[in-house]
Amino acid sequence: MDGYQISRRKQLILKAIIDAHIAYGEPVGSKYLAQDRELSCSSATIRNEMAELEALGFLEQPHTSAGRVPSQLGYRFYVDSLLSNYRRTSEEIGEITRSLGHKIRELNQILAEASRLASSMTNYTALSVRPPASRVTAERFEGIYLDARSFLLVLMLRGGAVKTKTIRASFSVTPETVARLTRCLNEHLVGCEADQISLPVILEIERRMGELGPMVHPIVRAVYDMMTEDDAGDLQIEGVNRLLQYPEYADREELRSVIDLLEKKGPILDMVNASRDSDGVNVYIGSENNVKVMNNSTLVFKTIRSQGRVLGAIGVIGPRRMDYARVISTIDRLASGIDHLLSDDGDPKKE
Repeated sequence: MDGYQISRRKQLILKAIIDAHIAYGEPVGSKYLAQDRELSCSSATIRNEMAELEALGFLEQPHTSAGRVPSQLGYRFYVDSLLSNYRRTSEEIGEITRSLGHKIRELNQILAEASRLASSMTNYTALSVRPPASRVTAERFEGIYLDARSFLLVLMLRGGAVKTKTIRASFSVTPETVARLTRCLNEHLVGCEADQISLPVILEIERRMGELGPMVHPIVRAVYDMMTEDDAGDLQIEGVNRLLQYPEYADREELRSVIDLLEKKGPILDMVNASRDSDGVNVYIGSENNVKVMNNSTLVFKTIRSQGRVLGAIGVIGPRRMDYARVISTIDRLASGIDHLLSDDGDPKKE
């Protein structure tokens, strides 16, 4: 982590504490660490280093224990600096490859299968995100004249969906005006996704419409709204009962808050959509999520792409005391496997 320079010994001690806390869920003391041959330090030296790590904010000391537990900052340093060379066994990699090898054609089925694998292989609750509706593509436009102040705009989307919107105009409308506008929309917006409707495209349509140019911007705005009105996408959860295995969720209110968050879907979808341009594994630890009920949880996910387009995402949610090496590796390889699967076979047919 840039901005935090700690000695190699402190890094080893921090990693040993986090590994032990992940494994056993208890505060870790210097006597336990002194048994670690890799550290080769006395208990006194380890205690001093642990005190300095606590002062730097990497560790916390529960008031009922002489041991330490990782802080959110400690977990973040662990993820960013100590797991740069994570590896999976050839057996586990083979399992992932075999599970994806049958090449399911439906994207939703691929995501569902990947989330089941992620939950099974990590023992955490897994999630899959369906592509947001902003990825829909305009297939054809039709304009239907209604009266001198309104017309019906019909948008046909690739895949067969049809959306309509009645346009109430602040200008005089004629059948010829509607037909001219429809031709321009078909020439410039067919084949576009919502985020491809750029200012240069709008300006070109305005230029083509000539004296009727001022009517273009509000109509293109309506087209954008039609394409993105279901933009949130969908979130599917696998293995929510696995939360019960962790003492962090033994408190019923804590558990209920996380389950409510999963059921609401919106906050997690917002986090995933905000990271859609990221190529790597995204790790949000505790309050980094900006969602209060996740202060004691971690969200790990990676987007899935085909031919440069984001088609969805898979990930897991669990306690901050997460087996980061295993989770990051699993999510990275599952998502990469799906990327290759889609690249080999082309875009899957979407439901």
